[in-house]
Amino acid sequence: MSYSDKENINILCAVMLGHGVTHAVVCPGSRNAPIVHNLNECPQVKCYPVTDERSAGFFALGMAEQLQEPVAVVVTSGTALLNLAPAVAEARHRHLPLVAISADRPMAHIGQQMGQTIDQPGALSRFTMMDVNLVEPHDDLTRWHCNRLANEALLVARRGGPVHINVPYDEPLFNFTVTALPVERIITSMTVSVDEMALLEVMKPVKMAQKPMLVIGQLDRGILTYELMNHLVPDLAVLVESLGSDVGGNQFDELLPLVEHNPDFAPDFVIYMGGTLVSKRVKAYLRRLADVPMIQISADDEVHDTFGHLTQVIHCAPDAALHALEKLFGIATCNPFARLWYETLDQIAWHFDYLRPDFSQMLAVKCALRSATELNEPVVLHFANSQPVRLANLFARQHVRCNRGVNGIEGTVSAAAGCAAVTDERVLCVTGDLSFFYDQNALWNSNLRGNLRILLLNNGGGGIFAQLPGLEASPARDTMIAAGHTTHARGCCEQHGVEYRAAHGSEDLYSGITWLVQDGSDRPRLLEVVTDVAHDRHVWQQAVEALHHKLNYL
Repeated sequence: MSYSDKENINILCAVMLGHGVTHAVVCPGSRNAPIVHNLNECPQVKCYPVTDERSAGFFALGMAEQLQEPVAVVVTSGTALLNLAPAVAEARHRHLPLVAISADRPMAHIGQQMGQTIDQPGALSRFTMMDVNLVEPHDDLTRWHCNRLANEALLVARRGGPVHINVPYDEPLFNFTVTALPVERIITSMTVSVDEMALLEVMKPVKMAQKPMLVIGQLDRGILTYELMNHLVPDLAVLVESLGSDVGGNQFDELLPLVEHNPDFAPDFVIYMGGTLVSKRVKAYLRRLADVPMIQISADDEVHDTFGHLTQVIHCAPDAALHALEKLFGIATCNPFARLWYETLDQIAWHFDYLRPDFSQMLAVKCALRSATELNEPVVLHFANSQPVRLANLFARQHVRCNRGVNGIEGTVSAAAGCAAVTDERVLCVTGDLSFFYDQNALWNSNLRGNLRILLLNNGGGGIFAQLPGLEASPARDTMIAAGHTTHARGCCEQHGVEYRAAHGSEDLYSGITWLVQDGSDRPRLLEVVTDVAHDRHVWQQAVEALHHKLNYL
């Protein structure tokens, strides 16, 4: 057998075979000839030649309806694709798994008076359930992207509905020199109801693993409770940030630099659930574990290949999956792998619990969170992105909310104010200066209540930019990139009737935190902690270096 030398075509064909696509309707043309050639070379695929694309689309639709499985229809570039629109529209309204595959020219040729060339990506999007564009790969990242998009499209088709896969490639077209299709990763998918026995069956591979790991992103409060966490930890290494747990995170981000090359800490099976993670380190670490099976628990219909090696998506609610895991690991046997992680994480927790930092943003967040914990009433924590949420992951012992879906700096105070308007719980919003001043119109709101408390960390710019290695070489870092400023919040607070205090040292901070968090008021309160960005960076580095010194045996 001989296959095309176009890598995106070979990836697509291998993934199609992995998803059980065995029927393809093929239309004539030179641009799609490499795709047709490849499918014809695959012994698992039966090809049906049909000249008219409009008829071909309905021919494939009839097959898909009868077989109840994805059927491909392959067309050349240009208006040939548009002739599939009637069949694709019919498939959408009848939930039939039609896979429209179109050959295309590279994007650079679009609009340059090249023959049979139109803007093909998204051309059928009014009627498809998903559209992907498989550009020619040139490195590992683009190969992964091509594989993921092909998997996602075919998973969507299998759930019942049409998809469009556009495949652009340059000439020459007819080099059939590859002797075998690549071995491609196939992502499987299943939807599991709340039936506990079905979930337990799905989760069995986790129980079989020697070194299982559960990584948890952002979850709502009340899902990963203290009791549930205690039931999971004896046998399962759970890595969770403060955005995903009622008892805060376990500071794994500070451990990873010390253990990322230690095989004793490497899992052999990973489950991921929840929304986004703050930690870039854990994403980079797990992406390097190419041979480790990874399952995603997804509450929606989407595929999130966060770590680059996803093998299965299980569509179910995260609380149902967590309770299934609790049942699965109901008899604690103290897995040595989990024990290794927790013994080390306990040392890190102890370090930050007893850390006594100088006056800084770190001290301010630590004091505010401790004060909130000491209240005899629940407190809703809202943290801004960037440095504040990273400090939350060091010190929070309760659930933290954050606009982490897109990770933007806007809207933190507004979201906290909206929360405070519909709850009687105290709402503590911790924000950096750029986030606050960008969103200062949150205070221009007649709905503000006295349960809203704001801790403003003001060090005169985007402090996190001072921690990015290499950026110090740019003369634009402080003034343009980090947006250095001399603005303070007193005037804004006075204008909108928000009670205000400032802290310029430790004594101001301690009394200010008590005033902010614990005392009652019928108006919102804001404590502005004014620090120096260089000193904030120094305090952070001191804390991390002291920790690494304690754990240097790793």
